[in-house]
Amino acid sequence: MSQRINTEDGSGSGLRAPAPRSANAIPEQQILDAAYQLLLTIGLQRITMADLARQAGVSRATLYRRWHGVHEVLGALTTREWTTLALDAMPEDGSPLGRSELVDGVVRLARGIRVHPLLRRIVELDPEFLTPYLLTRRGTNTNHQLDLLEQALRQAMAEGSVRAGDAELLARSVLLTVWSFTLTGPVFTGSPTGTGAELDRLDEELRLLLDRYLAP
Repeated sequence: MSQRINTEDGSGSGLRAPAPRSANAIPEQQILDAAYQLLLTIGLQRITMADLARQAGVSRATLYRRWHGVHEVLGALTTREWTTLALDAMPEDGSPLGRSELVDGVVRLARGIRVHPLLRRIVELDPEFLTPYLLTRRGTNTNHQLDLLEQALRQAMAEGSVRAGDAELLARSVLLTVWSFTLTGPVFTGSPTGTGAELDRLDEELRLLLDRYLAP
């Protein structure tokens, strides 16, 4: 069993934790930022709600009024990070996307998530955190990505650059394909960091695969 880092009084770092403040005074993003730092530092399995409260400068009661436990906080954190990447890849600004722009956005999203420090740390230390989202249920982030894809596909169909069909079905198929390149690509290329020339080549194959799948 790995040794538990002593964070009870901040003595391990020589820094005094900030004094807790009332729930209404603490933005949710501040708590999620604290969770991000703890996950990168000590890993998901070693984080407690007490650790989160101390890092964020809030009381445990404040945390429990928002979330039931650490996994719920980490779920909110990963949703925030992946949603930011998805919006950067395919902005929801109403501008129409053709097939080329859509495929480029999807590949950017796959690369962005694959190399994200949060995912790399989860894969390295706590891969079981991902299991429910792969095998038993769809999370908020998955639903958001499907909605973005479906909307973009409908626009591209109307523009004529994507074949006519069930946009919801196509969105699911695209996302399933992208997940395999995102999560399993590093295994196939022997790249634990999610980067490298082989993964660049694999991403070009993903682009080609999606482009031909969606072409009229």
